[in-house]
Formats: sequence, C-alpha cells, structure tokens
Amino acid sequence: MSSIAPPAAPPKAGAREWTGLAVLALPTLLVSLDQSVLFLALPHLAESLRPSGVQALWIMDIYGFLMAGFLVTMGTLGDRVGRRKLLMLGGVAVIATSLLAAYSDSPEMLILSRALLGVAAASLMPSTLALISNMFQDPQERGRAIAMWASCFMAGTALGPVVGGLLLEHYWWGSVFVLGVPVMLVMLVAAPFLLPEYRAPRTGKLDLVSVVLSLAAILPVVYGLKEMAKEGPGTLPVALIVAGLAVGAVFVSRQRRLDDPVLDVRLFRNPAFTASLALTTLLMVGVSGSYLFITGFLQMVEGLGPVEAGLWMVPSAIASIVSAMLAPGLARRFSVPGVIAGGLLLAMGGYAVMVFVDPVGGLPLLMTGFVVCFFGTGPIGALGTNLVVSSAPPEKGGSAASLQETSSHLGVALGIASLGSLGSLVYRDRITVPDGVPAEAADSIRTGLEGALTVAPTLPDALGAEVLTAARDAYTGGLNVIAVVCAVFTAGTAVIAMTALRRVGAPR
Repeated sequence: MSSIAPPAAPPKAGAREWTGLAVLALPTLLVSLDQSVLFLALPHLAESLRPSGVQALWIMDIYGFLMAGFLVTMGTLGDRVGRRKLLMLGGVAVIATSLLAAYSDSPEMLILSRALLGVAAASLMPSTLALISNMFQDPQERGRAIAMWASCFMAGTALGPVVGGLLLEHYWWGSVFVLGVPVMLVMLVAAPFLLPEYRAPRTGKLDLVSVVLSLAAILPVVYGLKEMAKEGPGTLPVALIVAGLAVGAVFVSRQRRLDDPVLDVRLFRNPAFTASLALTTLLMVGVSGSYLFITGFLQMVEGLGPVEAGLWMVPSAIASIVSAMLAPGLARRFSVPGVIAGGLLLAMGGYAVMVFVDPVGGLPLLMTGFVVCFFGTGPIGALGTNLVVSSAPPEKGGSAASLQETSSHLGVALGIASLGSLGSLVYRDRITVPDGVPAEAADSIRTGLEGALTVAPTLPDALGAEVLTAARDAYTGGLNVIAVVCAVFTAGTAVIAMTALRRVGAPR
C-alpha cells in the first residue's frame, strides 16, 4: 500500500533574505518621503525660482500624478525584464532625476525633473513588493515581511515633514531632493548581493497600445480628482474622469483579447484579490481626507510650524506601524477578516472621538482620536497587501503589486477631492464674517481658513482676532463633519471586509 508524501514545507528565509528586506525598505521610505517633503520646500524654492501659481501647483502634483499613471506599466515591465533589474534601473533614474530637481534653475526645469522622478519612482514600488513574494515563500514569514514593508511606507510619510524641516534649516531647498541620492546608492550596491532576480517565463512583447491606453485611463481620472479637490466639481474634471473611465473600459476589453496582456484581468476573478484592492481604496479615501484637515488644523488652528506639526503626526505613524506588525500574528489566532474588521471598527471609534474636537484646546483630543484611528487602520495595510500579493501567481507578482499601489493612489486622490470639498462646503456654510470687514476681504475669508489668515493681519487688531475666531470655528466644524462621515464610512468598510473576505482563513 503506497502512501502519498505530504507536500514539502516552503523554505524558510535566512539572513540574506531578511537583510535584503532592509534594502527593499530604502526605496519604500524614499518614495513616501518624496510625497510629503515638498510641502515644506515649496516656500523656499518659490523665493529662488519664482514660479507662477499654476507652476507651483504642477511642481507639487506632477510627481504623484505620473507615478500613479505608470505603476501598472512598471509592474508588468518588472515581470518581463526582471524585477531586480527594473529596481536597479529605477534607482539609477531616481539618482539622476533627483540631482536634476535639486539643481533646477527654472520652474519649467523643476516641473520636468519632478515628472521624470515620478516615472522613476513608479518602477520602485511594484518591484519591492513583488520581490518580497519571491524572497519569502513561507506564508507566515511573508506576512511579517509585508507588514514591515507597509510600516516603512507609513514611517516615511510621517517623517517627511520632520526630515524636510531639518534639512531646510541647514541647507538650500534642493537638499530635500539630494536626500534620495545616498539612499539609492546604498540600494544599488547591496541589491546584486542580497536580492534575487525574477523574470516571468514565456513572456511576449510588451503591448505598447495597452501601455498608452492604461496611461490614458489612469491619468485623466487622477488629474480630474485633483482638480476637484482644488476647484470643486466642475465640467472639466468630471469630463476628464468620465473620459478616463471610458478609456479604462477599452483597456480592459483589449486585455481580455490579448494572449500576453499588460494587465491580466483574470486576477480579479479571485474574490480575496478584488476585495483587498477595494478595501485599500476605501480605506485611503477616509485616511487621506481626514489627514488633509488634521494637518491643516495643526498649522492653521493651533498655529504650529511644519516641523512641529510633523512631530505631532509621529505618534499616529508609530501606532499604525505597531498594529501592522501585530496583525499577522492576530490573524493566525483569529481570522484575516476578523482582524481587519476589528481594526476598522477601532478606527471608527477614533473618528468618533474627533467629532468632539473644539478649536480651543482641542489638540489632545484630536491626537488621541488620530492615534486610535491609525492603530485601527494598520492591519489592512499589512493583511490586505499580503492577500493581494499571495493571490497572484508568481509570474504576475509585479502586476498585482502595481494594482495595490494604484488602488492606494486612487483612494488618496478620491479622498482629498471628496472630503476636501465637503470640508470646504461646511466652512463656507458656517463662516460668519464680522461687521466692518471690507467686501473684498470678506470674499477672501469665505474662500477658506487660508484666506482668513491672510486677511486678518490687515485688519484692526480686535476685528482681525474676531475674524480668526470665526474662521477657526468654521474650519473645525468642517473637521467634525468629516470625522462623522469617516466614522460611518469606516463602519461600512468593516462590514464589507467581513462579508467579502469571509472565506479567507487565517494565514498558514
């Protein structure tokens, strides 16, 4: 009587793999730093380059705009040419474009270099996440590794204002871009020794028509959402979003017909894969919208400088990192949907706390709610990302990772556009301009708290103080309403997690 041997256990990771994970953390930290550090540098570079208002907006936005657009292409390209190779090529490109940005002598040159830097950064994120799936084949170890990867991204986002502030205190504005050079040099030296190469077998030629269609689908949607965040709903941004979605439908139709598509839409047949992407998008809608108003509260209501505001954000990042690291172990003891949904309900409680924040003395309550909220959102960053990567076959790892990153970017853009518009609407509804304020100044005050802060110093002291009190009350009211919406939204997301992921068991 013959017996069937049990399947061999997946190999455990060794010192090389765990050290390689530290190397993969470098581009992850850098990309998240680059997205937040420029907010501090903008006033400094504005003095040097004198950009127009439109140019300043493009300097800020073009990096994330093009990075989001090229993620799908770069994820697929890494599967075809080699994930380590693309990571290293991206590292070289980041060094070159970072130096180009640092030494730009005109707004046009800086916009171009930031655009190229965004394309280069798009090659880093899918490659790092896909390589983790190659290096850590044991499910438990892969879960811990992805939790560490997600923690690095959260840490970089929180540390961006702090690191940027320290650099700008001692060096010129270009130093925030030069920071990327030594980070990428370390990665380039270490990668050949510590990171494996992986290239999907039997890949055909890259379909350039599909690449163009993916860009034509993603870029208009992201740009339209960004424009809605700045100007509110209008004909142009809505038309761009609709056009992008229409091209997206053509892109998907083409992928179904191709033998070797740029994006294998069959990945979406896996319920865990699709649900995890949807949950990531939904989560980022609430997180980004609330983050926008919380950072505004710290600087415009509390009057903190950018570095001080950045330091106040560190505890929430630490809470998110801690919960992300705990999530894999908790999921083995309970279940993946249970831990994700439990975290989201905890985040709902954090948003509920922020509903009661007042403009005077509200900082401790705000930070308490924010820390609780971020602690609750940590598990979905670790477990959701692991589900996406684990659900895809090895040869599609780069594509899966790029979709994870794209869903996060779309969630951020949608959250800032929708909740930012809501907060502004509440502000305009609640602001009461005191008698005696000139009509032109009153119009500026009604546009937002930024306008009130600009107008108040030009008014008599008592009147200026009255304007600031009214504006800060209205802004805080907008924050409270957003907290209510986020609490309800997060509770709904928890229900979706429990239902859509109900068949996902604990990690082995």
